[in-house]
Amino acid sequence: MNRNQNNLKPKITALAITFNEEENIQRYVSSLAFADEIIFVDSNSTDNTAAIAQKMGVTVFRRDFDSFSKQRNFALKKATNDWIVFFDLDEIITASLEKEIITAITNPKEFVAFTIKRNLFFMGKKIRYGGWQTDKVIRVFNKKYCQYNGNLVHESIATNGAVGRLKESANHYSYKSFDNYNAKLNLYSKLQAEGLYIKKTKPNGYHFFIRPSYRFLWQYLYRLGFLDGKEGFILAYIHSFAVLKRYLQLWMMYRKIE
Repeated sequence: MNRNQNNLKPKITALAITFNEEENIQRYVSSLAFADEIIFVDSNSTDNTAAIAQKMGVTVFRRDFDSFSKQRNFALKKATNDWIVFFDLDEIITASLEKEIITAITNPKEFVAFTIKRNLFFMGKKIRYGGWQTDKVIRVFNKKYCQYNGNLVHESIATNGAVGRLKESANHYSYKSFDNYNAKLNLYSKLQAEGLYIKKTKPNGYHFFIRPSYRFLWQYLYRLGFLDGKEGFILAYIHSFAVLKRYLQLWMMYRKIE
């Protein structure tokens, strides 16, 4: 279906959605030297993200943020090439991963997309458990057969074809500071609450008491988060609290409380 008959590297568009990422721009853009085009969709950053990116040859579109899926699908429409690499700016694209990406899309066989395993680093430590040991996402795909599924948060790629898996991993440095990480989880909770509100889900005691407790026990005990020490406990705790905030914000929406 999309086999490269001449065995030549197809042109690649690298996409990213950004907001206040000025400290990551230099490293990120430099790691994408293999891409033929780099496009950022910037959610009106208040720092120098857009200016730095443009100086490095990146095409920047500014768009008010409404959801992750809409930002990403907007970016896809701006890409001039079919093969897409769509990493976050806090993910490291190594030389070995770059080589594997090029090999995979040069001869994709039946695959229209490829998953990549992510190694999470939190508070300076590589997290090996708590569910993160199986964290993999689609970061390389052919846009003719793929688009984002419309979720407000935790968006994923809907594919019309087979999905392959790359062996090389990407290092994921999502932690800048505790306040930054907590603010990120708060945004996710808010967007998830909005999605539930649209679906007319009404919160009850189960959501407030059982769901957060289950999240903590699942992450910390069942997925062995305790083996990551204090960092594993902190991650399980703040993610379970984010579940509570999701339903608290949903409850507030029904009561028109700001």
